[in-house]
Amino acid sequence: MNIAIFGNTYRKTTARLVVHVIHFLESQGVDIHIEPELYAAIQHKISPKAQPLSPDNGQMPDVALSIGGDGTFLTTASKIRDKNIPILGINSGRLGFLADVSSHEVETVLQDILHNNYTIEQRSLLQVITSDDSGEGYPFGLNEVAVLKQDLSSMISVDTFINNEHLHTYQADGLIIATPTGSTAYNMSVGGPLLVPQTKNFIISPVASHSLNVKPLVIPDDWEIHLKIKSRSHSYLVSIDGRSQIMQQETELTIKKAPYTIKVVKQDSHSFFNSLKSKLLWGVDKRINEK
Repeated sequence: MNIAIFGNTYRKTTARLVVHVIHFLESQGVDIHIEPELYAAIQHKISPKAQPLSPDNGQMPDVALSIGGDGTFLTTASKIRDKNIPILGINSGRLGFLADVSSHEVETVLQDILHNNYTIEQRSLLQVITSDDSGEGYPFGLNEVAVLKQDLSSMISVDTFINNEHLHTYQADGLIIATPTGSTAYNMSVGGPLLVPQTKNFIISPVASHSLNVKPLVIPDDWEIHLKIKSRSHSYLVSIDGRSQIMQQETELTIKKAPYTIKVVKQDSHSFFNSLKSKLLWGVDKRINEK
């Protein structure tokens, strides 16, 4: 089996976990290729058998390991792109919805991977298209696309159209378009609903709306969203899974479902509902636990 490893290079705990994972996989006879930046950071701690990952080496990994937090997982997904490689998230951070394998269970889970004892969930992405082709970088988001005010004081006005029909003009600090995967991220922090990952929907959630009767809205994921933004600064911020770019207000955005999905490796014990209960304490009643 050929496994690619991606990881956060800024945390010492992550580096130690990466080295541990590499040593374990080598003991199992696995071919290992490491993302180049991560490889440079840990090369002196591993054997020469593990090599840097290169798109030109002709080998397509069977599985990619993302070692870090959910942010690392999003970065890994942006590097995997449409290569159809399943990603397993190993958590060395804090909450970990996408990176949900803890360090104490990593060897057991990796054994399951090596014996093909796992399932794959297909996760939809958002695609952002700019009216003037001014978008930079990777225009796809696994969690969300957020349109936000750039300055500190004034709100922005977001004229929102769904399938060419005017929905609403949001007066707010911003607007989030979230996938089911991203429903537990930024969307949740502004009061948006939670969706199971298999739901074929997107969520439109305002950020600090100036109107009390404007609530988050769930729409089918095959609908197209068009945004026209106005601000006093004549510019605004677009954030795609945390990757940000300043746009001029003349730039209109079209947001739709991406033409491919990200494959996420899941264990039976790591269901969405188990994660809600264990990580968000969803439905937990302290009165019952105290008895």
